[in-house]
Amino acid sequence: MKQRAEPAAGVLYVVGTPIGHLGDLSPRARDLLIAVDTIACEDTRHSGQLLSRIGSAARRCSFHQHNTRTRIPQLLLELEGGRSVALISDAGLPGISDPGQELVAAARELGCEVISIPGPCAATTALVSSGLPTDRFCFEGFLPAKGRERRDRLVLIASEQRTSVIYEAPHRLCQLLNELFELCGEERPLQVARELTKRHEQQVGPTVGAARHYFQENSPQGECTVVLGGALPIEIESLSDTHCLEQLLALTTEGMSAKDAAKLLSSRIGRSKRELYALLHTMTEQAD
Repeated sequence: MKQRAEPAAGVLYVVGTPIGHLGDLSPRARDLLIAVDTIACEDTRHSGQLLSRIGSAARRCSFHQHNTRTRIPQLLLELEGGRSVALISDAGLPGISDPGQELVAAARELGCEVISIPGPCAATTALVSSGLPTDRFCFEGFLPAKGRERRDRLVLIASEQRTSVIYEAPHRLCQLLNELFELCGEERPLQVARELTKRHEQQVGPTVGAARHYFQENSPQGECTVVLGGALPIEIESLSDTHCLEQLLALTTEGMSAKDAAKLLSSRIGRSKRELYALLHTMTEQAD
Protein backbone atom coordinates (compact mmCIF):
# COMPACT_ATOMS: atom_id res chain seq x y z
CA MET A 1 0.00 0.00 0.00
CA LYS A 2 1.33 3.43 -0.90
CA GLN A 3 2.33 5.48 2.12
CA ARG A 4 1.23 9.08 2.61
CA ALA A 5 3.93 11.67 1.92
CA GLU A 6 5.60 13.05 5.03
CA PRO A 7 5.66 15.53 6.56
CA ALA A 8 2.02 16.58 6.13
CA ALA A 9 0.78 20.09 6.83
CA GLY A 10 -0.53 20.79 10.32
CA VAL A 11 0.71 17.50 11.80
CA LEU A 12 2.67 17.08 15.02
CA TYR A 13 5.27 14.32 14.70
CA VAL A 14 6.62 12.74 17.89
CA VAL A 15 10.00 11.44 16.76
CA GLY A 16 12.16 8.90 18.56
CA THR A 17 15.89 9.67 18.46
CA PRO A 18 18.90 7.56 19.57
CA ILE A 19 19.58 7.05 23.27
CA GLY A 20 23.25 6.57 22.48
CA HIS A 21 24.14 4.82 19.22
CA LEU A 22 23.51 7.16 16.29
CA GLY A 23 22.87 4.16 14.05
CA ASP A 24 19.56 3.68 15.85
CA LEU A 25 17.98 6.68 14.11
CA SER A 26 15.50 5.16 11.65
CA PRO A 27 15.53 6.16 7.97
CA ARG A 28 11.96 7.44 8.33
CA ALA A 29 12.89 9.61 11.33
CA ARG A 30 15.94 10.96 9.47
CA ASP A 31 13.94 11.88 6.37
CA LEU A 32 11.24 13.57 8.40
CA LEU A 33 13.65 15.62 10.50
CA ILE A 34 15.21 16.89 7.28
CA ALA A 35 11.91 17.80 5.62
CA VAL A 36 9.80 19.11 8.52
CA ASP A 37 9.17 22.85 9.00
CA THR A 38 9.92 23.17 12.73
CA ILE A 39 11.68 20.94 15.26
CA ALA A 40 10.93 21.44 18.96
CA CYS A 41 14.00 20.23 20.89
CA GLU A 42 14.46 19.62 24.60
CA ASP A 43 17.93 21.21 24.23
CA THR A 44 18.71 22.87 20.89
CA ARG A 45 22.47 22.63 21.42
CA HIS A 46 22.37 18.93 22.25
CA SER A 47 19.94 18.02 19.46
CA GLY A 48 21.74 20.39 17.09
CA GLN A 49 24.65 17.95 16.89
CA LEU A 50 22.37 15.18 15.61
CA LEU A 51 20.42 17.47 13.30
CA SER A 52 23.58 18.94 11.77
CA ARG A 53 25.00 15.48 11.21
CA ILE A 54 21.96 14.37 9.18
CA GLY A 55 21.82 17.67 7.27
CA SER A 56 18.60 19.08 8.72
CA ALA A 57 18.15 22.82 8.17
CA ALA A 58 14.67 22.96 9.74
CA ARG A 59 13.86 25.78 12.15
CA ARG A 60 14.69 24.73 15.71
CA CYS A 61 13.18 25.94 18.95
CA SER A 62 13.67 24.91 22.55
CA PHE A 63 10.89 23.02 24.31
CA HIS A 64 11.48 21.93 27.89
CA GLN A 65 9.80 21.85 31.30
CA HIS A 66 10.62 25.49 32.02
CA ASN A 67 9.05 27.08 28.91
CA THR A 68 5.96 24.97 28.17
CA ARG A 69 3.60 27.78 29.18
CA THR A 70 4.77 30.07 26.39
CA ARG A 71 6.04 27.53 23.88
CA ILE A 72 2.96 25.30 23.58
CA PRO A 73 0.69 28.14 22.30
CA GLN A 74 3.39 29.13 19.78
CA LEU A 75 3.71 25.59 18.43
CA LEU A 76 -0.07 25.20 18.25
CA LEU A 77 -0.25 28.38 16.16
CA GLU A 78 2.27 26.86 13.75
CA LEU A 79 0.18 23.70 13.45
CA GLU A 80 -3.00 25.72 12.89
CA GLY A 81 -1.14 27.67 10.21
CA GLY A 82 -0.40 24.49 8.27
CA ARG A 83 3.23 24.03 9.28
CA SER A 84 4.57 20.60 10.21
CA VAL A 85 6.20 20.27 13.62
CA ALA A 86 8.48 17.53 14.94
CA LEU A 87 8.99 17.01 18.65
CA ILE A 88 12.23 15.40 19.82
CA SER A 89 13.87 14.93 23.23
CA ASP A 90 17.55 14.78 24.12
CA ALA A 91 17.36 11.00 23.74
CA GLY A 92 14.67 8.43 23.14
CA LEU A 93 10.96 8.78 22.54
CA PRO A 94 9.46 12.15 23.56
CA GLY A 95 6.62 12.16 26.07
CA ILE A 96 8.26 9.62 28.39
CA SER A 97 9.13 11.49 31.61
CA ASP A 98 9.33 14.83 29.78
CA PRO A 99 6.89 17.66 28.91
CA GLY A 100 6.20 16.23 25.46
CA GLN A 101 3.00 14.72 26.79
CA GLU A 102 1.62 18.21 27.46
CA LEU A 103 2.19 19.32 23.87
CA VAL A 104 0.64 16.12 22.49
CA ALA A 105 -2.43 16.54 24.72
CA ALA A 106 -2.81 20.21 23.70
CA ALA A 107 -2.48 19.37 19.98
CA ARG A 108 -5.11 16.64 20.21
CA GLU A 109 -7.47 18.93 22.14
CA LEU A 110 -7.10 21.45 19.31
CA GLY A 111 -7.97 18.76 16.78
CA CYS A 112 -4.51 18.47 15.24
CA GLU A 113 -3.24 15.11 14.02
CA VAL A 114 -0.42 13.56 16.05
CA ILE A 115 1.79 10.85 14.56
CA SER A 116 4.51 8.99 16.43
CA ILE A 117 7.67 7.96 14.58
CA PRO A 118 8.77 4.99 16.74
CA GLY A 119 12.29 4.92 18.09
CA PRO A 120 14.52 3.89 21.00
CA CYS A 121 13.31 4.11 24.59
CA ALA A 122 15.54 3.47 27.61
CA ALA A 123 12.71 1.91 29.63
CA THR A 124 11.81 -0.83 27.16
CA THR A 125 15.43 -1.35 26.08
CA ALA A 126 16.50 -1.99 29.68
CA LEU A 127 13.42 -4.12 30.37
CA VAL A 128 13.81 -6.57 27.50
CA SER A 129 17.52 -7.05 28.18
CA SER A 130 17.12 -7.53 31.94
CA GLY A 131 15.97 -11.14 31.91
CA LEU A 132 13.10 -10.19 34.24
CA PRO A 133 9.41 -10.84 33.40
CA THR A 134 8.14 -8.58 30.62
CA ASP A 135 4.57 -9.88 30.23
CA ARG A 136 3.35 -7.44 32.91
CA PHE A 137 5.33 -4.40 34.01
CA CYS A 138 4.85 -0.86 35.29
CA PHE A 139 6.83 2.28 34.50
CA GLU A 140 7.64 4.63 37.38
CA GLY A 141 9.90 7.11 35.61
CA PHE A 142 11.82 9.46 37.92
CA LEU A 143 10.82 9.19 41.57
CA PRO A 144 10.32 12.23 43.83
CA ALA A 145 13.76 13.35 44.98
CA LYS A 146 13.09 13.19 48.70
CA GLY A 147 10.62 13.30 51.55
CA ARG A 148 7.42 11.48 52.32
CA GLU A 149 6.25 11.40 48.69
CA ARG A 150 9.37 9.46 47.69
CA ARG A 151 9.05 7.07 50.64
CA ASP A 152 5.37 6.37 49.92
CA ARG A 153 6.09 5.65 46.25
CA LEU A 154 8.93 3.27 47.13
CA VAL A 155 6.78 1.38 49.63
CA LEU A 156 4.16 0.81 46.92
CA ILE A 157 6.81 -0.24 44.39
CA ALA A 158 8.27 -2.72 46.89
CA SER A 159 4.89 -4.48 47.14
CA GLU A 160 4.21 -4.40 43.37
CA GLN A 161 4.06 -7.91 41.87
CA ARG A 162 4.81 -6.71 38.34
CA THR A 163 8.30 -5.80 37.13
CA SER A 164 8.97 -2.10 37.80
CA VAL A 165 11.10 0.21 35.64
CA ILE A 166 12.60 3.29 37.31
CA TYR A 167 14.74 6.13 35.94
CA GLU A 168 17.42 7.45 38.29
CA ALA A 169 20.20 10.03 38.07
CA PRO A 170 23.69 8.68 38.83
CA HIS A 171 24.17 10.84 41.94
CA ARG A 172 21.02 9.35 43.52
CA LEU A 173 21.47 5.72 42.42
CA CYS A 174 23.20 4.53 45.61
CA GLN A 175 20.45 6.14 47.70
CA LEU A 176 17.81 4.30 45.66
CA LEU A 177 19.61 0.97 46.01
CA ASN A 178 19.89 1.48 49.77
CA GLU A 179 16.16 2.20 49.97
CA LEU A 180 15.29 -0.87 47.89
CA PHE A 181 17.65 -2.96 50.04
CA GLU A 182 15.71 -1.85 53.12
CA LEU A 183 12.25 -2.39 51.61
CA CYS A 184 12.80 -5.41 49.34
CA GLY A 185 15.77 -7.24 50.84
CA GLU A 186 19.05 -8.11 49.17
CA GLU A 187 17.76 -11.07 47.12
CA ARG A 188 15.06 -9.24 45.12
CA PRO A 189 15.94 -9.57 41.40
CA LEU A 190 17.21 -6.32 39.92
CA GLN A 191 19.25 -5.04 36.99
CA VAL A 192 20.73 -1.56 36.64
CA ALA A 193 21.26 -0.60 33.00
CA ARG A 194 23.56 2.33 32.25
CA GLU A 195 24.99 3.89 29.08
CA LEU A 196 22.49 1.91 26.99
CA THR A 197 23.56 1.38 23.33
CA LYS A 198 26.82 3.24 23.99
CA ARG A 199 30.37 1.94 23.98
CA HIS A 200 30.44 1.36 27.75
CA GLU A 201 26.95 -0.11 28.07
CA GLN A 202 26.62 -2.05 31.30
CA GLN A 203 24.08 -4.20 33.13
CA VAL A 204 24.65 -4.66 36.87
CA GLY A 205 22.73 -7.20 38.97
CA PRO A 206 21.26 -9.74 39.32
CA THR A 207 19.93 -8.73 42.77
CA VAL A 208 19.43 -5.60 44.84
CA GLY A 209 22.27 -6.68 47.13
CA ALA A 210 24.72 -7.37 44.31
CA ALA A 211 24.01 -4.06 42.54
CA ARG A 212 24.22 -2.16 45.83
CA HIS A 213 27.60 -3.68 46.61
CA TYR A 214 28.93 -2.98 43.09
CA PHE A 215 28.00 0.70 43.12
CA GLN A 216 29.35 1.18 46.63
CA GLU A 217 32.71 0.24 45.12
CA ASN A 218 32.23 1.87 41.69
CA SER A 219 30.85 5.39 41.34
CA PRO A 220 27.75 5.45 39.07
CA GLN A 221 28.08 7.43 35.84
CA GLY A 222 25.51 8.20 33.16
CA GLU A 223 21.72 8.04 33.38
CA CYS A 224 20.56 4.75 34.90
CA THR A 225 17.49 2.63 34.28
CA VAL A 226 16.62 0.31 37.16
CA VAL A 227 14.55 -2.81 36.47
CA LEU A 228 13.17 -4.34 39.67
CA GLY A 229 11.63 -7.79 39.83
CA GLY A 230 8.12 -8.01 41.25
CA ALA A 231 7.28 -8.99 44.81
CA LEU A 232 6.30 -12.61 45.39
CA PRO A 233 2.54 -13.19 45.77
CA ILE A 234 1.54 -13.01 49.41
CA GLU A 235 -0.85 -15.55 50.85
CA ILE A 236 -4.04 -13.70 51.59
CA GLU A 237 -4.67 -13.39 55.31
CA SER A 238 -8.06 -13.26 56.97
CA LEU A 239 -7.76 -10.33 59.35
CA SER A 240 -10.37 -8.89 61.67
CA ASP A 241 -11.23 -5.19 61.53
CA THR A 242 -9.15 -4.73 64.69
CA HIS A 243 -6.07 -6.31 63.14
CA CYS A 244 -6.57 -4.32 59.93
CA LEU A 245 -6.79 -1.10 61.93
CA GLU A 246 -3.58 -1.96 63.77
CA GLN A 247 -1.71 -2.40 60.49
CA LEU A 248 -3.24 0.72 58.94
CA LEU A 249 -2.31 2.83 61.95
CA ALA A 250 1.23 1.44 61.89
CA LEU A 251 1.59 2.49 58.24
CA THR A 252 0.18 5.99 58.80
CA THR A 253 2.37 6.44 61.89
CA GLU A 254 5.36 5.85 59.60
CA GLY A 255 4.18 8.81 57.55
CA MET A 256 2.13 7.12 54.81
CA SER A 257 -1.14 8.76 53.75
CA ALA A 258 -4.41 7.01 54.64
CA LYS A 259 -5.12 6.40 50.96
CA ASP A 260 -1.74 4.79 50.29
CA ALA A 261 -1.86 2.78 53.53
CA ALA A 262 -5.22 1.31 52.49
CA LYS A 263 -3.87 0.55 49.01
CA LEU A 264 -0.77 -1.19 50.36
CA LEU A 265 -2.65 -3.30 52.93
CA SER A 266 -5.22 -4.19 50.27
CA SER A 267 -2.44 -5.62 48.08
CA ARG A 268 -1.22 -7.68 51.04
CA ILE A 269 -4.48 -9.19 52.30
CA GLY A 270 -6.84 -9.00 49.34
CA ARG A 271 -9.45 -6.85 51.08
CA SER A 272 -11.02 -3.89 49.26
CA LYS A 273 -8.94 -0.75 49.65
CA ARG A 274 -12.20 1.23 49.82
CA GLU A 275 -13.29 -0.82 52.84
CA LEU A 276 -9.93 -0.36 54.52
CA TYR A 277 -9.91 3.38 53.90
CA ALA A 278 -13.45 3.66 55.28
CA LEU A 279 -12.42 1.63 58.33
CA LEU A 280 -9.56 4.01 59.08
CA HIS A 281 -11.70 7.06 58.35
CA THR A 282 -14.45 5.83 60.71
CA MET A 283 -11.94 5.23 63.49
CA THR A 284 -10.49 8.72 63.02
CA GLU A 285 -13.97 10.31 63.24
CA GLN A 286 -14.74 8.39 66.41
CA ALA A 287 -11.44 9.55 67.93
CA ASP A 288 -12.41 13.16 67.20
